[in-house]
Amino acid sequence: MTLWKASTALLGTVTLAVMTGGAASAAPASPGGWQESGTSYVNSLTGSQGLASRADGGLLYRGLGSIPLDLRIKGWGHIGDPDIADGHTFDAYQGGDTARSKMFAVTTPAGKRHLYEHRLDAGEKLNNSFAAVSPDNQWLVSGEWGDQHRLQVFPAPLLNPSTPPTGGAIAQAGQITLDKPVRDIQGCDFASATRLVCASNDASKDLFPEDRPVLQVDLERPLDGKPVTGRVTSLFAAPQRSMCSGTFETEGVDYDAARHTLRVEVVPPAPCLVTTAVHAYKPTTG
Repeated sequence: MTLWKASTALLGTVTLAVMTGGAASAAPASPGGWQESGTSYVNSLTGSQGLASRADGGLLYRGLGSIPLDLRIKGWGHIGDPDIADGHTFDAYQGGDTARSKMFAVTTPAGKRHLYEHRLDAGEKLNNSFAAVSPDNQWLVSGEWGDQHRLQVFPAPLLNPSTPPTGGAIAQAGQITLDKPVRDIQGCDFASATRLVCASNDASKDLFPEDRPVLQVDLERPLDGKPVTGRVTSLFAAPQRSMCSGTFETEGVDYDAARHTLRVEVVPPAPCLVTTAVHAYKPTTG
């Protein structure tokens, strides 16, 4: 969630070899049943905040440079981890420190954009870290920053018939109550109707053994707009490999169900942060 800032001048001065490092050893099989299968790199200016897989296998990326000027002028200065459902792109936006609303933008396959704004409820944080649409295209999951015992659920803007067809206000539905706390969730994506995979930027090891863990949330039933509980387990630590030393940041996560590929983004320390690593995983079983 950090509002990453890097000048375009820096983008042209640091080479890929310095940014990504040289020979990183092959990762062993992950404890959660995932085997790292490769790493690619994306320009952080337009790709460090999140990613989503298209039906054709291509990837959509989002970064601070992805925010349209008209939305930036309106105060929407941060974009989160996106999702794609039924050909529609879902983007999560948040405003500044005094914001009283959060916003989801939905872009149709024809390129028409609709804005759905949610007025913050009592006790709700302004953060809008990600958008994750359920496999039935009816519910949208998002999350707040810091220590949380919940994930937020909204009717999926535009796709859920209870939402306005051309944008407008949306309210929360029944939330996901987690059986244990999570911290600094940067992105989530559905792996099935009852399972989410989430990326945490928590390096403390207070809540889970791993540094910046990738988490799994198993729901008691598919989302239906009513309160539901979720069981949290840790899968593996997001890789932290770079020629640069310092603090890494875990960002977006995506699961491509058609190709059984999980991807996790990690931004390396400065000055290597101009390029974001995208680590891909394949299941070791099933």
